[in-house]
Amino acid sequence: MGAMSLLSIEDLSVTIATPRGPAQVLRGVSLDLAPGERLGLVGESGCGKSMTALAIMGLLPDAATASGLITLAGDDIVGADETTLCTIRGRRMAMVFQEPMTALNPVRPIGQQVAEGIRLHFAVGRAEAEARAMRVLDRVGLPAARFPPDLYPHQLSGGQRQRVVIAIALAGEPDVLIADEPTTALDVTIQAQILDLIGDVVGERERALIMISHDLGIVAETTEQVAVMYAGTIVESGPTEAVFRRRAHPYTRGLFAAIPHGTVTAAAAKGAATGGKRPRLATIRGQVPDPRALPAGCAFADRCDRVADACRQGPPPTQSLTDGHGVACLFPHDDDRSAA
Repeated sequence: MGAMSLLSIEDLSVTIATPRGPAQVLRGVSLDLAPGERLGLVGESGCGKSMTALAIMGLLPDAATASGLITLAGDDIVGADETTLCTIRGRRMAMVFQEPMTALNPVRPIGQQVAEGIRLHFAVGRAEAEARAMRVLDRVGLPAARFPPDLYPHQLSGGQRQRVVIAIALAGEPDVLIADEPTTALDVTIQAQILDLIGDVVGERERALIMISHDLGIVAETTEQVAVMYAGTIVESGPTEAVFRRRAHPYTRGLFAAIPHGTVTAAAAKGAATGGKRPRLATIRGQVPDPRALPAGCAFADRCDRVADACRQGPPPTQSLTDGHGVACLFPHDDDRSAA
C-alpha cells in the first residue's frame, strides 16, 4: 500500500460456490485510491465491477470466498468481522446504489432513513439526528420546505429518490464514496444534475470516489483514474485521459467502438429520413466467458482480432506503458492516437 493510499486493494480474488461449480468472479484485482482521488470502473455487465464494490463494502454473498487484501487507511476489511464492518460501512465508506427503489425502504419516511445512520454512527438523540438529516437532504437538493422528511419514497420522482440515496450515503461523512451506476434509470437532464451533485459533495471534503459505470462519457467527465475490467480482472488502467486516448487493450477499443458517436447518430437519422438503411452499431462479437469455466489464457482471446497462439497459453502479464498506464495484453495497440 502506498504511503498516500486511503483505500488499497491487493490481489483480490472472489470465488462463489454455485450448484454448477465454483465461479471465479474476481481474479487478482489490485487498485489504489488516494484521498480526494476519483477512480472509474468500466466494462460490460458481468465483468466484476459491482462485485468489486461489494467486496470493498464487505457485502459479499454468503457463498463467496475472498482472498487478497483490502485496507482502508491501514485497516483490513477482508479479515474483519461483521461487528467491525458495521462500524466502517456508512461511516468511513458508503455506497450509492444503482436503483433507489430497491435501496430505499418503501414503508419508512425519507427523513427517518437518513437519520438512522446518523444515530448509529454518531450516538446522538433522535431530535439531533433528524435535524442533521434535514441538513443533509437540503444539501442534496431536497429542502424540507418542499420535501418534508415525512414523505415516502413512492411520493418522489426517480431523480429525487436517488438524491435521498446520496443523502443516506453522505450522512455518515464517509471518506470513500462508491457510486454504482448511479444514473442508469434517470433521463439525461437528471443524470447531469446527479453527477454534478456527486462531484460537488466529493470535492467539498476531499472524499475519494469510485464511479462504476458502463457509460464511458460519464467516467471521462467524473474521474481522474480508470480501470477497465473484463471477466473479473483489470485489463487496462491508468490516468483516464491517457487510457481513453491510447486504448491499448483490444477490449478497451471495442468498448469505444460501440459508442453511438454523433456521426453515427447523424447518419442513422439521415438514413431514416431518406428511407435508407441505418448504419449498424459496432459490437464486440461473442460474450464474457462463464466465470465457472474461464480459459487458461487471456479471457478475451475468443473475442479478439489480434489473438495469437501465445494468448491462449496463460494469463497475459501487465505491461507498463507511460505515466502509470498499464495493460494486460501480449499485443497491445502501440499508437498514441484516438481509435476510430
